[in-house]
Amino acid sequence: MHKYELVRSPAGDKLRVPVSGSALMRFPLYNKGTGFTLDERRKLKLEGALPAQHNDIETQADRSFRTIMFNDDPVGRHISLAALQDRNEHLYYRVLRRHLEELMPIVYTPTVGKASQYFSRVFRRGRGIWITPEHRGRIAEVLQTAAPYSDVELMVVTDNESILGIGDQGAGGMAISVGKLALYCAGAGIHPARTLPISLDVGTDNQSLLDDSLYLGWRQPRLRGSEYESLVAEFIDATRHVFPSAMIQWEDFRKDNALQILDRYRDVIPSFNDDIQGTGAVAVACLIAAGKISKQPVENSRILIYGAGAAGLGIARQLRELMRSNGVTDDALWRSILVMDSRGMLTDGRENLDAYKKEMAWPEQLASELFPNLTQRRDLAGVVSVYRPTALVGASGQANAFNEVAVTAMAAHIEQPAILAMSNPTSISEGIPEDILRWTDGKALVATGSPFEDVIVDGNRRRIGQANNVFVFPGLGLGAIVSGARQVTDGMITASSKALAASLSTSEIEERCLMPKVSRLWEVCGDVGVAVARQAVSDGVSDMALDDIEQKVSAYRWTPRYPEIICD
Repeated sequence: MHKYELVRSPAGDKLRVPVSGSALMRFPLYNKGTGFTLDERRKLKLEGALPAQHNDIETQADRSFRTIMFNDDPVGRHISLAALQDRNEHLYYRVLRRHLEELMPIVYTPTVGKASQYFSRVFRRGRGIWITPEHRGRIAEVLQTAAPYSDVELMVVTDNESILGIGDQGAGGMAISVGKLALYCAGAGIHPARTLPISLDVGTDNQSLLDDSLYLGWRQPRLRGSEYESLVAEFIDATRHVFPSAMIQWEDFRKDNALQILDRYRDVIPSFNDDIQGTGAVAVACLIAAGKISKQPVENSRILIYGAGAAGLGIARQLRELMRSNGVTDDALWRSILVMDSRGMLTDGRENLDAYKKEMAWPEQLASELFPNLTQRRDLAGVVSVYRPTALVGASGQANAFNEVAVTAMAAHIEQPAILAMSNPTSISEGIPEDILRWTDGKALVATGSPFEDVIVDGNRRRIGQANNVFVFPGLGLGAIVSGARQVTDGMITASSKALAASLSTSEIEERCLMPKVSRLWEVCGDVGVAVARQAVSDGVSDMALDDIEQKVSAYRWTPRYPEIICD
């Protein structure tokens, strides 16, 4: 582990490196490939190691993109992108930023789920750090020796158990951490040398992986209970010691572990859980945008959340935070948000209710007033007909749960229902936008967690906004890092929601689209980052001067361009 010695300036970045010759090209953040000038090749002992022609980064990016897209298979494209990242990171990020709309579904949802499934079968080069139970008592040492660079400010950490909608993927969950950090770099401008993907590889209960001779992970049943908790605790202590400036994004933990870890460590190390808080922030941003279009503000809405896992809880929490900040009383909150799971409506009178679900459950007395017939509480369409929600939010992982009966029931009592089918990947989306719009005569305000094609409505093309966490987590991390936040507060999450909703352009609002275009990710991340940093100051977890925030956020952000390399 060594310091990445980059000096940035408008005239051009300069980078001091500890190696030269062929060894230089084995470091992805040092290598330029054919981008090394002839003068650099002489100085850095690279003469003869490359073809004669020098290419600028734009020419290289054009060639690389054509090569990637030559493969029609999304997983094949993912493999090609990963190979580029492992070879030349500046070029990788230049290609990703130039072609974000085409490549984000490859780097991220939905293809990254398949990449995690195939991880051991296509493995070529390690990226990130895998912590296993065998490292117990030595995790700090492992972090120190395995990390390539010392100035880590951001980790995406997963224990691989709840990868998207496909479950336990063992060591392959690293693909998710790598993909998320790629979007931090491309969208928010966090330098790759300041990021570190982590897999807490505590085993797997996926028998197909344990039986696979090619599986690369810790080949044991998944660690549980106090042994699991102590390993996480040691990892936190080691991270604070080795990387004292680091913040953590927790990713794809099973909901009980996700909640426990979030609540236990959020005051110990700056951290947030994207599946809980990020999803909540994006859903709230969609609902704020829907309120602008329908003239139905969120605080005056009735919102039905279908799905009571980590995502459903995060959405409910963020809605409550926003509504309270807008003056909604606690009594009114109960009537404003109703949550269902696979067994129906959540009430505190239900037997064997999971502990974490209790905070989302309606008081039984209130439920009985509205639903005297118990059978009405179990069916989505039945609950919609009685509760008459203004918005329906899917976080269930149940494909096509928003069927024609449920959707037409929504449209029967409100002119412009907001319908968010947020589960991803595409195969588990609660609804298909084309169907939802057809069943509502084009009136529904629709967003989805995975990308969908535009829909033609009355001869007009309707873009389907992607209610994806990518519009929140990069900017949230950016604002927290630049402000030096000592904690990621609930207020900072809410600020990210408001900033995302506010970033919608006038034309996007007129098009009745609830999310910005993916091509605007850089701009959106900047807006979210500034808002989050301001809120960190307001919440007392940052000592930054308010007047400095926009300038410091802008100055911090990195764009991929080749630095001048100086070799010792």
